[in-house]
Amino acid sequence: MPLSKRGLNKKPELAPSAPQSAAEGASSNEVELTRSIEEMREKAKTLRRHIITMTAKAGSGHPGGSLSAVELVTALFFHVLRHDPQNPRWPDRDRFVLSKGHAAPLLYAALAETGYFPVAELLTLRQLGSRMQGHTDMITTPGVEMSAGALGQGLSFGIGTALAARLDGRDYRVYVLLGDGECDEGQVWEAAMAAAHFKLDNVVAMIDRNCQQIDGWCCDVMDTEPFPEKWRSFGWHTIEVDGHDLAQIITALAEAKKIEGKPTAIIAHTTKGKGVSFMENNPHFHGTAPTPEEAERALRELE
Repeated sequence: MPLSKRGLNKKPELAPSAPQSAAEGASSNEVELTRSIEEMREKAKTLRRHIITMTAKAGSGHPGGSLSAVELVTALFFHVLRHDPQNPRWPDRDRFVLSKGHAAPLLYAALAETGYFPVAELLTLRQLGSRMQGHTDMITTPGVEMSAGALGQGLSFGIGTALAARLDGRDYRVYVLLGDGECDEGQVWEAAMAAAHFKLDNVVAMIDRNCQQIDGWCCDVMDTEPFPEKWRSFGWHTIEVDGHDLAQIITALAEAKKIEGKPTAIIAHTTKGKGVSFMENNPHFHGTAPTPEEAERALRELE
């Protein structure tokens, strides 16, 4: 049966082992966290390998923005989210909403690694009849909370879900992953205003601030600076983190759980294409899959 109390997350793969020595036992909390972080780093590397392999096999997809958000999704699925892969529609589960739906390869990789479907199914990405569609589909794919495709809608969807929790008397939390290019959309800011108005402290917006979008650098397409100040001015508790530092991300998510009366925005400063040298900060790989040769090179870097 799923665990029903807040803070008791199902994470059997990453449960830290007991201290191995008296020295370790003297600071067991720190050791356990460090061990968990190390395991999650390895899991993040696994997710990156899946992203490269599946997009290369498909010959299409969006590797850049999937790679940039790996640590954010790793922290959620392997440390924070209360969820049950054997019961994807468990009413008390925390919700993860992928607003930047083109990062579907990342979500599929996380879902497969947590047991929602076989890892082998990842290689059917974008094939006719596959559950691994180019953008997420909540009807066909276990663990997907929102059908995506049109940018700018995920935060509104998350707010509706959070309001439903309030009406139903449930204590689940809603985490929404947005892209910073997506924040050009006016609907994002309407949603931000609504979340603060309704004092939705069960909503966390995580913004993948990699500073690139399909048309190039965000500052050239539509400059949204001062970005953190905008979220604060809309009434959000706002935290900035290094989006590739798992310890910072986990600390920020823990802080968000303590905030009352307002939603939290976590602005994660990331690198597009993170982990693969020739993809990093390269706008070409926003929506271009690696060739077989590039995939081989990328996988060598991710060993």
